[in-house]
Amino acid sequence: MGFINKLFGGSNEPKEEKVLPWLPLTTEAQLETIEDRSKTKTQVVFKHSTRCGISSMVMNQFVANYDLTAEDLDLYYLDLLNYRSVSNEVGYKFQVLHESPQLLVIKNGVVVAHESHGAINGLDLSSFI
Repeated sequence: MGFINKLFGGSNEPKEEKVLPWLPLTTEAQLETIEDRSKTKTQVVFKHSTRCGISSMVMNQFVANYDLTAEDLDLYYLDLLNYRSVSNEVGYKFQVLHESPQLLVIKNGVVVAHESHGAINGLDLSSFI
């Protein structure tokens, strides 16, 4: 069975889960903080729908490929379903039409890049540091 498990990806060894330095985005007041902090450090907001298969797939790819630290930028996680009003305010404040999933890169108080769906993983976040 060892060969079959290896062939089809099965393993008895537990996988180490990668954990990103997420900051939960749960209040509209945090958007002022994000805007202020973006003047000295890149801010990133990942808007995620926990009920959407595409959003989950993009999130998993994003996590797998993420190679920055908390010192590089602030990475916010916004659960769209639980914090719809915060999501709406992100769109108003930063003048970006809502999509899901969506990634916004904020510097000097404005969005300098944003992508949605599969294009999220094409953004080179290191170029905004």
